[in-house]
Amino acid sequence: MLDHNMGFQVSDELLGTFVPIFVYWVYSGLYVILGFFENYRLHTKKDEDEKNLVSKGTVVRGVLLQQSIQAVVAILLFKVTGDDSLAALGHHSSLMVLGRQFLTAMFVLDTWQYFMHRYMHLNKFLYKHIHSQHHRLVVPYAFGALYNHPVEGLLLDTIGGALSFLFSGMSPRTSIFFFSFATIKTVDDHCGLWLPGNLFHVLFRNNTAYHDIHHQLYGTKYNFSQPFFVIWDRILGTYMPYSLERREEGGFEAQPAKEYKAD
Repeated sequence: MLDHNMGFQVSDELLGTFVPIFVYWVYSGLYVILGFFENYRLHTKKDEDEKNLVSKGTVVRGVLLQQSIQAVVAILLFKVTGDDSLAALGHHSSLMVLGRQFLTAMFVLDTWQYFMHRYMHLNKFLYKHIHSQHHRLVVPYAFGALYNHPVEGLLLDTIGGALSFLFSGMSPRTSIFFFSFATIKTVDDHCGLWLPGNLFHVLFRNNTAYHDIHHQLYGTKYNFSQPFFVIWDRILGTYMPYSLERREEGGFEAQPAKEYKAD
């Protein structure tokens, strides 16, 4: 329980539920502003406005619906695991323990999302009626990162997040930081911008350009991994290498290796 000495208390469970949602919109808003600089874009602003198959108002409503479902599940999860998590607050975890919990949660989330994401592409019914909603964003942008069919949002993100929380053994307080980090990474992967000095592009092969390839027609059978590593794509042969090239009119373009585009 965090006491702000202001006459009220905010529980770690509530912060773990709502801080990632707040972070999502603040971080997305930053990228909306930066998106006016064409020199950093992977697609032109014109392409973003004309190629996408869904309005931005619909995207906002879809994301808010998913976040509402996510919040309800998080609150229920914290209540079910309440006794264990309260006990965990009785001592301070070492950095080594926290690092192990983060890495475990990242691996669990990546593994769950890879196989569920890939299956939604391979199963024609699931793709047509559920996952295709996310791919209406042919040109991804930041606040569309969580624009999914509610069923997909529940299966991939909400259940995936719950599993990563449970298997890692993290406390609600640690979850505030982990899910805020995962949220920032997911938004970054969909932001459609290649910014100089972006640490995510330095530290992760799974980045904005990598996921942009997946959103293009030639990449829908590749680059299923999200949001952190490319391990499963490499192991299971769904990794599509790419190059980043400058467009004449400004900005960048992620291009797959020639042998892949030929397919």
